[in-house]
Amino acid sequence: TVPEKALMNGWGNINYINGKFSAGLRYESYLNVMQGYPSGYKGTGIPYRYATYNNDGLEITVGSAYEQFGSGLVLRAYEDRGLGYDNALDGMRVRYNPYKGIYLKGVWGKQRNFFTTGPGIVRGFDGEINLNELFDSCMANVKTQFIFGGSFVSKYQPDLNPSLILPQNVGTWAARGNIITSRINLYGEYAYKINDPTIGNGYIYKPGQALFTSATYSQKGFGLYGAYMYVDNFGYRSDRDATGNSLMINYLPALTKQHTYLLAAFYPYASQPNGEVCWQGEADYKIRKGTKLGGKYGTTITLNYSVAHGIDTTQLNDRLGKDYGYSAKWSAVGDSLFYQDANIEIYREFFHRTASLLKVTVMYANMIYNKNVIEGHVNYAVVHANIGVVDVTWKVNKHFTFHTDAEHMSVGKTNGVVQDQGNWAMLLEEVSIGNHFFIAGMDEWNYGNPVADQRLHYYNVQAGFLKGTNRIAVGYGKQRAGIFCVGGVCRFVPASNGLTLTITSSF
Repeated sequence: TVPEKALMNGWGNINYINGKFSAGLRYESYLNVMQGYPSGYKGTGIPYRYATYNNDGLEITVGSAYEQFGSGLVLRAYEDRGLGYDNALDGMRVRYNPYKGIYLKGVWGKQRNFFTTGPGIVRGFDGEINLNELFDSCMANVKTQFIFGGSFVSKYQPDLNPSLILPQNVGTWAARGNIITSRINLYGEYAYKINDPTIGNGYIYKPGQALFTSATYSQKGFGLYGAYMYVDNFGYRSDRDATGNSLMINYLPALTKQHTYLLAAFYPYASQPNGEVCWQGEADYKIRKGTKLGGKYGTTITLNYSVAHGIDTTQLNDRLGKDYGYSAKWSAVGDSLFYQDANIEIYREFFHRTASLLKVTVMYANMIYNKNVIEGHVNYAVVHANIGVVDVTWKVNKHFTFHTDAEHMSVGKTNGVVQDQGNWAMLLEEVSIGNHFFIAGMDEWNYGNPVADQRLHYYNVQAGFLKGTNRIAVGYGKQRAGIFCVGGVCRFVPASNGLTLTITSSF
């Protein structure tokens, strides 16, 4: 229950471009912020504004800026409106291309913290060399591309803690390489951070490190992807006392599939900066059309597996006059399983004509989810979940399209008691009328809940109108509580019940 009977999130981007000059701003209004978004968004203002001038390969931006070095292990300033996340840098950004194949970046500023900025100053430099572009005269016929880069980022925050001696300047560096052929893409990045005592790691003085590698292979009808990541004490914020999603300088990708189906996304994984070892692998294969298994239009099968473990650590006493907290064996897997997801998805079109279409997606996923680690609970049983999805889209003609999404999730038992919230079933029915109207109804049904001891229905109905770039939708219903994640960054969504009105437009 909230005091207000109505809540509002609103924003508008305005950008101006004229030759080498560009400028823009974003007006934001939260009166008050909608449930599930960070409570720090309250009031109105212009927290994002910038001006950029580009001349002869030198680009200078003053004001707010987004930037990423490499894969983001040491710096990623970005926004995700669905998460309510925005850590834009307020200061200056410089990009320079002094010579073909050489790319330089520099940033200096404070991070956005809702309508203010954090106490720390972030300074960073990144350089990248594309050898094929740099030596184009002798590598013109070399089809393999070689790209290498390096980054250095430092944060400054005064030490105002009377009981600890804290480093006021904390530096981190990273080195990366990327080799690209017509079918193979290999990427690797290693990052190291000096001692950085924070509330997140218990104010220990142990240095941190992270390694991210990935490999892809693709050809017509077949693709492979694999990734590995090792993280040890690598949270990095411009405020050592910040918690949640506030003032994060770097980004640790979650090596798990980002499910789009509702129940498959019920137990998402959140990256663990204090320590994790992760793997992910995916294979895509399209069975040729015209065969018995492939059918007339072909059948696509996607297999995905991901797992996250804790790291192998040994607790330490005070060492060298500083508390290092623990020692860790490089790349060794600990006993704790954080997350596991094995899933298969099959997609097939049964007919596809000018004005009609029938396509079906079937998915199954088996998940293991450690609530104690990911959500910070204590003494929760590890959840074992099995999820099935059948998604059917039938375009009857140019006037009517029907979409049905049926999902079910069953969870295991611990000592005869159903785990977590019990089982869930979901049914979505959606009708699109022409190119302008749609109506939809959905029911999430929670049954066998050992805590509520009742069967709960979460009904939702929605209708919308689309024309050009304008979209207006109105909906009513109940929203269940849960965790909403994108790329390993998560926020908690509380239960709510009410009417929603959404208006979006671009011009």
